[in-house]
Amino acid sequence: MTRVAAFDCGTNSLRLLIADVSAEGTLTDVEREMTVVRLGQGVDRTGEFAAEALERTLATTADYAARCRAAGVERMRFVATSATRDARNRDAFIEGVRDLLGISPEVISGEEEARLSFRGALSVLDASHPGPCLVVDLGGGSTELVLGQDAPRAAHSMDVGCVRMTERHLREDPPAQESVDAAIADIRTALDAAARDVPLGEARTVVGLAGSITTVTANALGLDRYDPAAINGAVLGIDAAIDSCTALLTATRAERAALPFMHPGRVDVIGAGALVWRTVLERVRDEVRAAGGALETVVTSEHDILDGIALSLA
Repeated sequence: MTRVAAFDCGTNSLRLLIADVSAEGTLTDVEREMTVVRLGQGVDRTGEFAAEALERTLATTADYAARCRAAGVERMRFVATSATRDARNRDAFIEGVRDLLGISPEVISGEEEARLSFRGALSVLDASHPGPCLVVDLGGGSTELVLGQDAPRAAHSMDVGCVRMTERHLREDPPAQESVDAAIADIRTALDAAARDVPLGEARTVVGLAGSITTVTANALGLDRYDPAAINGAVLGIDAAIDSCTALLTATRAERAALPFMHPGRVDVIGAGALVWRTVLERVRDEVRAAGGALETVVTSEHDILDGIALSLA
């Protein structure tokens, strides 16, 4: 067994997984942690990291570094995704992480992000979920769609995510219909491009990953707290998933904040995340139907790019 640490730094959150990895590629969790740092604050508009966002993210990185030392971590990999790809001043972030961890963060492409997400998601799926699988990783700045059986066959990264759509369109409380329509137009345009790379109609199982989707699932299940064990592997009817998305989109900020499973750092962006997920599900359902199939359910996984990063260290 090798003790590894995987870091996933997205637009909204910084996550850490400390795990023991066997030579055969099985993971045993030691510690999982998620902190909303909002590194991508304003990046869609300015093209740069805000000073306060960098400060928050590096402070959390310092805390995670201490945890890794205490746990006796032998190998580490730090992956940065959409916001860091977009920011002109990313060198300041890269240098800050290197100083704290002794390793350089990898600013990975959307395609590599999709590959790692696919590996993490499929690591916990069993034979009851037929392939091909379409894995959807809905982040703060981007959303990855990857189709495959045992390995990715086609992938596409869309510059659509819960933080980006909130900052660009959904600024009212609750969002005005005109703003929702503008966001939907953006998402649909991105999906048109994705569909040219990924044959969405071939999907037989759809697996949703990351905080927006797990929160939509918690809402659909009516959980009285955020319970990863109940969320992981949950199978929702597609209509139930879509209805949950609509409920979160149209709720006020106060109503969302009062939900017992809602992370405080997700309250202001979950409406946009839910809208992205709803629009993706509607498009995939229609593509599958046009191909002669039927998409009736969707699976949620708590295992995602973070697991893929850890497994890559085996």
